Amino acid sequence: MNVKVNDNVLVIAGKDKGVQGKVLATSPKANTVTVEGVRILKKHQKARKANETSKIEEMPGPIDVSNVMVVCPACGKATRVYHNVVDGKKVRVCKCGAVLDKAYSKKAAKAAAAVAEEAPKKRTRKRAAKTEAPVESVENTENN
Repeated sequence: MNVKVNDNVLVIAGKDKGVQGKVLATSPKANTVTVEGVRILKKHQKARKANETSKIEEMPGPIDVSNVMVVCPACGKATRVYHNVVDGKKVRVCKCGAVLDKAYSKKAAKAAAAVAEEAPKKRTRKRAAKTEAPVESVENTENN
């Protein structure tokens, strides 16, 4: 299953086609995912204590994982998930080349920042231009 919790996905089939949402839960054995705002089910809850009230709760239900596609955070398009080996680790990659694994992309960004910090730029101080006072010529003191 190429979809993970907290991925942004687009529903491509079914009653909620075209809806984007965040994955709340995955079930690899049942091959389903629960997406925020998709397949809203109503659950009737009876009051169990004297101070509670009965209510009807709305909650998202599971849908088949084949009905969703991961949305790339870089290009913003729904895409198939490809796998590449980057730095000895198998990661999920978009067709545009962006890494979909957030934990790995943070590590990659930190590594890139560390490389940039290794060679700091030489700081130069900007100084105001000095106005030179006219130099008075020294006359020969021997004649005086």
